[in-house]
Amino acid sequence: MRLAERSTTTALVAAAAVSAASYETCCDRLASALGDIVTTTPFTANDWFSIQESSLVPACIVRPRSAQDVSKAVTILNSSRASGCQFAVKGGGHTPAGGFANIQGGVTFDMGNLNATALSEKGTSVAVGAGAVWNDVYGYLDGFNLAAAGGRNGLVGVGGLLLGGGISHFSPRVGWACDGVVGYEVVLANGTIANISATSHPDLYRALKGGGNNLGVVTRYELKTFPQGNMSVNTFSYDVSQVGAVFDAFNDVAADPNFDPYVSLQAGLLYSSAAKTWSVSASAYYTKPVLHPEVYSGFEALPSISNTSSITSVASLAAENPTPPLNWLFATLTLGTSSETMLDIFKTLNGSLYDFNPAGGVTWNFAFEPLPSVMLSKSAATGGNVLGLNPKDGNGIVLLFSALWPNSSSSDTIYQKGRETFAAIETVAERKGELRKFEYLNYAGPHQSPLASYGAESLNFLRQVSKKYDPTGVFQHKVPGGFKLW
Repeated sequence: MRLAERSTTTALVAAAAVSAASYETCCDRLASALGDIVTTTPFTANDWFSIQESSLVPACIVRPRSAQDVSKAVTILNSSRASGCQFAVKGGGHTPAGGFANIQGGVTFDMGNLNATALSEKGTSVAVGAGAVWNDVYGYLDGFNLAAAGGRNGLVGVGGLLLGGGISHFSPRVGWACDGVVGYEVVLANGTIANISATSHPDLYRALKGGGNNLGVVTRYELKTFPQGNMSVNTFSYDVSQVGAVFDAFNDVAADPNFDPYVSLQAGLLYSSAAKTWSVSASAYYTKPVLHPEVYSGFEALPSISNTSSITSVASLAAENPTPPLNWLFATLTLGTSSETMLDIFKTLNGSLYDFNPAGGVTWNFAFEPLPSVMLSKSAATGGNVLGLNPKDGNGIVLLFSALWPNSSSSDTIYQKGRETFAAIETVAERKGELRKFEYLNYAGPHQSPLASYGAESLNFLRQVSKKYDPTGVFQHKVPGGFKLW
């Protein structure tokens, strides 16, 4: 397993193999059929989460206003005999890896106009356009005292999160965010607009829950809603000398066989190369309006730099300020619950990163999150998913390994250091007997293999569904970004 390291240069070199003339032909055909929703006006840097994505320049952008627009565009791109005509699909633009939601010299679908939300007549589900971000969903549902399982950062796109599985504040109660999808409107490879549910194309319904961008262009999601009022936010910061104790407190919660379903928890490590300082934190949310919930008493008991607890709405909590575009690196691994292993990982990180300070500096960010078996038990009742996880595996921990830096000239050096460091902590986890095979797609780097990590049965199922609904491999070959099935 290798760390993600797709630089802008790599993306540009790959794109150069495709004829610019063929893309001009594709864009001309799209403009002729679709009119003013096809544009060459470029994205701005603020349309993207990462510099790796914002630095890519498509030949044209399609901004559909309906599923029919998407259908026409996919049909044109699929039927083109010109070499190339490759495309990408952008929802919220929050993916860090270059080429996953944008494309150099090709066609990018910007789904932002498809952002409507509408509650069902009975209030049990909400229809959400694929171009919405979670702020749109939570802000709308808040007025009805309802919520749906979705992203914790409100600026994250609805589509990308759901197609990758999706960890939510509510996951211990309702499962992966994708488990809460009751229906999809999807444009298939041949341009057909299909409505997918547990009773209509149930194989595709299951495959879309974790299958990424391999099966079609989703234009609308129907999400299950549930009653939800305010929740509590408990934040702690600690001196690095407390790191072992923080991990013990985290593990006490994460490993509990009677995992509290209202818990949403992260233990974080932050390292600034310029300042040579570590920060240790715990973000301890509780999806009931309870100040200082007892389940977090282990964190409360530790000497802290700061300790706050407040009550807020889901919508207010998700409404984070946008971050300026930076270079980003993501990777992930899954562990068994072990504070000893977490501490050994920290020691390895410190040994590898402490004296590394590239031009412009780099901030390393490591987030540990519980993966409780109660969360994994929810999918069977909703048609299943393809993530390959079983409640019998027991409670686990997901680690997001990330870095962010402003100076693109330092990218190659940072990728190299990241690759070395990630390999070292993976070895630690494996040596301790705590490394699990699962790689969470939304945290994975381009050179990881999250689809294969679901296991042979799930991967073979995804390939069979792909061949059935996309027999010519449009979403394998003409959509080069993301994690592919072959």
